[in-house]
Amino acid sequence: MDIKIPMRVAHLPTDIHDPAGFHLDRINPADRARVSGPGLRAFRAIADRWGLDETQRRTLLGEPPRSTYHQWMKKAAERAPVSLPLDTLLRISAVLGVHKALTILFLRDAEALVWLKGNHRGLPFAGQPPLDVMLNGAQDGILTVRRYLDAWRGGLRGAPDPGSGADPVQADDIVWI
Repeated sequence: MDIKIPMRVAHLPTDIHDPAGFHLDRINPADRARVSGPGLRAFRAIADRWGLDETQRRTLLGEPPRSTYHQWMKKAAERAPVSLPLDTLLRISAVLGVHKALTILFLRDAEALVWLKGNHRGLPFAGQPPLDVMLNGAQDGILTVRRYLDAWRGGLRGAPDPGSGADPVQADDIVWI
């Protein structure tokens, strides 16, 4: 599943020597409203694939009240207008990044789930499953797992521990579609 949510935030000058030409736009309410519904639908699909329960889903979204969570999901499913807080959108973006990395690194969902839910001795995990790091309630937990997977994809670090059941990705494992 390839899910793309465009977000424009940075505007770079054409003349790199003009620092005044560089500026960041705030993500305005219209932008948030435009990506909130598709983001929630993508999040739901990923959470379903990962087998997450409601509490885990709410935790990944920043622990909105239960009624708020159900309103968001209902509106997203009905394609009704919904606008999420920026923190929630950033969390969804990070989850999408983790999902994308897992689909690149593992050929089968089952292998990705073993990695995501299995204990790891890697530096950021300290014996915990990556999913538990993501569920610590802080946005940084999700981003830590995303950065780890991105580094693994890039060959910088992140190869699985020996005996983890997952082999390191080799050049021959990469499939171009």
